[in-house]
Amino acid sequence: MPNLTDLQIEQAILKHGPKDGHHEHPDCIRMAIQWLRAQKRIQGRHKGCAVKHLVESWAGRYVSTSDVIVAAKLIGLEGEYPHFHISSMLVNPCVTRLEGIGQAFRMANYLGRFDSEYRSIEKLDR
Repeated sequence: MPNLTDLQIEQAILKHGPKDGHHEHPDCIRMAIQWLRAQKRIQGRHKGCAVKHLVESWAGRYVSTSDVIVAAKLIGLEGEYPHFHISSMLVNPCVTRLEGIGQAFRMANYLGRFDSEYRSIEKLDR
């Protein structure tokens, strides 16, 4: 899936976002998409974890729960927040996934807070 435009993200928010949801910035959804794409999908549902906090810690910026919900719907991830169909063997995504996302690393106090949750580190070939 190529990078989504702000208009496409706005439309996705209207279609998939919670009625009373709060959305920070289109880049927050882009960051959540990249984090979720790095995770291994499973048939059953994950016991649940603080996905939004993991995305924030990886991307260095506040991300709302609503942003994560919309991101999951956009990539066709099954399950409901926080019980998405992803493996509990979490993958720490490669930071190159954040290239071109302007809001990444804008809030340094979020960086690395949940690094101990990961079981492996993603290595992307360039």
